[in-house]
Amino acid sequence: MVVLKIDGMTCGHCVKAISSALEQIPGVRAVRVDLERGQAEIDGSAELAQLIEAVREEGYDVQPVS
Repeated sequence: MVVLKIDGMTCGHCVKAISSALEQIPGVRAVRVDLERGQAEIDGSAELAQLIEAVREEGYDVQPVS
C-alpha cells in the first residue's frame, strides 16, 4: 500500500477528482481518499511516480508518506 499526503483538498469534488485520476492508472486495485486527513491510500502495483504525477495533474501538491 502507498500512502500519499495531498495538500489542497477542500471538498468532496476534490476527493472524487483524485480518486478518479488514481483509479485510471494501470495496476491500481483500490483507492481510498480521506479528505479530513489529507491523504490517499492506494493498493496495487502502480509505480509511485505515476501516482504522484496523476495527483499533480489534478492540481494538488503531493508527497509520499510510505
